[in-house]
Amino acid sequence: MAGTADVPFIHNPHSPDVFADAAAGWFSFNGVMRITFESARVNHVASPGPVERVVVGRLVMPVAAAGAMARGLLQFIEQQKAGVELAQGNVTVQ
Repeated sequence: MAGTADVPFIHNPHSPDVFADAAAGWFSFNGVMRITFESARVNHVASPGPVERVVVGRLVMPVAAAGAMARGLLQFIEQQKAGVELAQGNVTVQ
């Protein structure tokens, strides 16, 4: 099987964005990681409407790919935090 670097990447500007407030949970089965995402939603059947946690999507990928994504995401977050700290360090309040 060819690695992903050998497979062409095709950009799809019509692919949907999914917003999630949190990852509700994850588990691995048969070498495949499954991550469930949730978002807070208000049920307007009653007033005031109760807030409910609703599953908005699931990400399913091989464990090795999920690990690579987790490492890359953590590295990206650390870079973003470092950039914010640098920007805040240059601010002068008088």
